[in-house]
Amino acid sequence: MIVCHCNLITEKEIEEAIIQLLEADPWHLIVPAKVYHWLQKRGRCCGCFPNVVETIIRVTENYHLRSEANGADVVSHLDRVRELRSQFGSRRHEGRNTSHRAA
Repeated sequence: MIVCHCNLITEKEIEEAIIQLLEADPWHLIVPAKVYHWLQKRGRCCGCFPNVVETIIRVTENYHLRSEANGADVVSHLDRVRELRSQFGSRRHEGRNTSHRAA
């Protein structure tokens, strides 16, 4: 599935970049700009960044649950991130209304 239509980046490419970043440092703070930098791309319209954040959270959570680290701590931090996201509404502040979305 294509996540970024501007750069033609698939969800699988983003997931692989996140895993490689986590392999380099498991407690790395990964943000969409870091993933794009790893992929040697630049965000153009940045409308895909909310979906990239969702992918980062999902892949990071699964990575740490599979690792030997204490999974309960990781999940509680990610729950806090989800709570903040729902509080501040990253999807609502995407910068464009839903009628402009291509997908």
